[in-house]
Amino acid sequence: MIGIRLFLCGDVMLGRGIDQILPNPGNATLHEAYVKSATDYVALAERKSGSIPRPASYDYVWGDALADLEREDIAARIVNLETSITASDDHVPKGINYRMHPANVAVLSAAKIDCCALANNHVLDWGTRGLEETLHTLDGARIGHAGAGLDGDFASAAAQIPLCDGRRVLVFAFGLASSGIPSSWSASASTPGVNFLADLSGATVERLARSLEIVRKEGDVAVASIHWGGNWGYEISSEQRGFARALLDAAGFDIVHGHSSHHARAMEIYRGRLILYGCGDFITDYEGITGYEEFRGDLAVAYLPELSPSGALMGLKLLVYRLRKFRLERAVVDDVHWLERRLARENAALGPKLTSIGGNVLSLAREFNQNQ
Repeated sequence: MIGIRLFLCGDVMLGRGIDQILPNPGNATLHEAYVKSATDYVALAERKSGSIPRPASYDYVWGDALADLEREDIAARIVNLETSITASDDHVPKGINYRMHPANVAVLSAAKIDCCALANNHVLDWGTRGLEETLHTLDGARIGHAGAGLDGDFASAAAQIPLCDGRRVLVFAFGLASSGIPSSWSASASTPGVNFLADLSGATVERLARSLEIVRKEGDVAVASIHWGGNWGYEISSEQRGFARALLDAAGFDIVHGHSSHHARAMEIYRGRLILYGCGDFITDYEGITGYEEFRGDLAVAYLPELSPSGALMGLKLLVYRLRKFRLERAVVDDVHWLERRLARENAALGPKLTSIGGNVLSLAREFNQNQ
């Protein structure tokens, strides 16, 4: 058996301003304290960067990333979809609500997305009806999903991505209150919701291990996709590190796909397996919003880990982009080097060293220590 290369990224936010530039924009009304129309986010981005086409094609927002991903032999494409796909107007009073019109779901198909992680703090922004329409729309587009469902069993079930050689990529998605998910959103035996983790205890690890053991077959690659932590900052708690390692050690996952942070955070190679603590935003409508510039939230990263048949990390590429005019453009050399230096600082205590290899690509150093 040969290795498997994945495409993983952080938050893909296709609502609000992004939805408004697509061919089938939904109701632009917002319920935020200061912004009342999603078109205002388009105007803000245009004031910063220039005119944005309307309607934009479904592949527009992915920009240069599409051609870059096509050049790679990618077995599965997995994103955290931080947007409800619905025409519902039943918003949950929570300050910020993301939705994309169901008729725009082709924007995900344009990037050949295989699976959307849904255990996040925006999938229920438009209530149960919005969640149900999200699930129905993704099913209709034949896009897998994990982390939310019509009851607890569905919310905790793995998405199964078949590979051409008969193996599968299994994606389990779950979220924590630290990312802003209300505990009331937790799916139960009889109510819709998200796969919510109340704690990071050993008992939680054991439960996840049992869930994986039930469905796993020989040759499968298992991804633990987890929405956790705050939006800004680089701190990784000892509890997070311990839980991520336990997902690999005790639960049997092959890779930890962490997200929620608005910028790329540290990563770790633990006993030959990869932990991404925070992948950062990938597509957003934040362009033109000031504050937190020190973290470079405008830089988006596509993570391309290659895993051996046993799940061990064989290699890793990071493709670096800058979001401009709501479109991913290959990052310039100075931006790539900035991210290289920042990740070197944050990864110093955890092991992996990344180096620029030209263009918008960072690569794991060949001499990386698989015993970290």
